[in-house]
Amino acid sequence: MYVPPAFRVDDLATLHGMMREARLANFVTATAQGLIATPLPLFLAPGEGPFGTLYGHLARANPQWRLAPTGEATAIFMGPDAYITPTWYAAKQQHQKVVPTWNYLAVQAFGPAEFFEDADRLLDVVTRLTDLHEHPRAEPWAVGDAPPAFIRAQLRGIVGLRLPITRIEGKCKMSQNRSADDRAGVAAGLAASDRASERVAAALIPI
Repeated sequence: MYVPPAFRVDDLATLHGMMREARLANFVTATAQGLIATPLPLFLAPGEGPFGTLYGHLARANPQWRLAPTGEATAIFMGPDAYITPTWYAAKQQHQKVVPTWNYLAVQAFGPAEFFEDADRLLDVVTRLTDLHEHPRAEPWAVGDAPPAFIRAQLRGIVGLRLPITRIEGKCKMSQNRSADDRAGVAAGLAASDRASERVAAALIPI
């Protein structure tokens, strides 16, 4: 990922926070048959390895896990993003030398993809993943709420994924390279958007 210095995120805790907020990732591998990408909810075990380890699962029918990766796998997490119109820039009124751009957050985590079929490990992964996303609910559902035999049958239809992160890159492009007046205009424009994601992006503009 191309990351100019103004947009680079190096702090590991910040990168982990961006990944948790994004929740859904694109899991990408290069194989002899070409690139394959699968959208996956993943959870992070931050204490496993120098950069943490990602866990998730794929459908057993998904050919991605059967095709040996030719190198590192990548998990791509995207955060809030927004189109930025030049009309929000104070500079437009001054000299008209402005163009559109796109603001966004992104984290790319790289490492060797490990697939597993052990039922107990799969149960642990689906339980932790479920608990992560059910916890905020008023009446959270738990894997244990379903009949054990049913859950075991469901586990036979998936394959586990473990991705120990060997390197990680983060980018927060939120108009940091613009003047204070331009950033204020962008923040105000996004805050007035009908899109909830753009209103979230407005709060990330440094003003």
